[in-house]
Amino acid sequence: MTEERYAKLLSLFRQSTERVFEQLGRAIIGQRDVLTQLLAAIFARGHVLLVGVPGLGKTMMVHCLAQTLKLSFKRIQFTPDLMPSDITGTNVIDEVDGRRQFRFVQGPVFAHIILADEINRTPPKTQAALLEAMQERQTTVGQHTYPLPDPFFVIATQNPIEMEGTYPLPEAQLDRFMFNIYIDYPSESEEERILTETTKAEPPELDPVVSGRDILRIQKLVWSVVASRYVVRYASALVRATRPDSSAAPDFIRDLVEWGAGPRAGQYLILGGKALAAMSGRYNVSVADVQRVAVPVLRHRIYTNFQAQAEGKDSVWITKELLKTIPEPEVEKFASEPATLAPPAEAAS
Repeated sequence: MTEERYAKLLSLFRQSTERVFEQLGRAIIGQRDVLTQLLAAIFARGHVLLVGVPGLGKTMMVHCLAQTLKLSFKRIQFTPDLMPSDITGTNVIDEVDGRRQFRFVQGPVFAHIILADEINRTPPKTQAALLEAMQERQTTVGQHTYPLPDPFFVIATQNPIEMEGTYPLPEAQLDRFMFNIYIDYPSESEEERILTETTKAEPPELDPVVSGRDILRIQKLVWSVVASRYVVRYASALVRATRPDSSAAPDFIRDLVEWGAGPRAGQYLILGGKALAAMSGRYNVSVADVQRVAVPVLRHRIYTNFQAQAEGKDSVWITKELLKTIPEPEVEKFASEPATLAPPAEAAS
């Protein structure tokens, strides 16, 4: 691909992204950072965990996103009695020409965007059924494996204030989510707009901006964005500093952290940075892009100890301190050595 053609594609992508934000803004007031992170994860082929109290519009946000991206959408309400077959589908017996045979009936997981509502309210066995879909982008029922639609994204939600009767996601499944995004309350002016505009008319119909085929092309474009060795070295240093047994770990990491992030965190830092760069029409990732996605990438990959909990310091505080502490590498050492980083194995499948 020529440089001119590449620049034109990035410019078109940036314009499409702005049109997506314009459409979403007709139905969703505020939450620009959350929407940016959601789109970045989709364009980087990652899954998202949305955390927020009830009533902040998480379900509406995902539904509007599916409309704008012209993708099929299914919502699964996770409850304690939900079975794996309720997600993946099941085999039923049909009688054809006097003969009985099995027929597979697809479950709600067969859609482009899956909203797994309150995912921590269903037992681990059912959570594991979604794990295969997230990692392998396929599902197995009986002796048969069925591919899922492409593109395929899981956006799961959790309620942070009601933990009784829940089943916390295991670390292995949490690590499959590219971003852990926290949705906060709206500002005073935004809340007044919400009260005014949502009580006087029906929600507007959103126009689709890009299709599933467009998104597949966008994903390839995002992966082609250059991450220099300078940026890769910074992302690696940031991730390695989260591990208390690392020689690069600051003192507060050794005091407050039980376990740090693994290599997948670094991969997602780079991929998230690539998505932000492409959404801005830029050819390469900057350190600022990596810093913008550091909190949603590391929030669920840093495990604090009792001392941190006693002092009221969580993984977000630790990540922000790391961003202040970890210096950028020397520019002159890496400026002439561009490098790219491959997407995680499950993203490349």
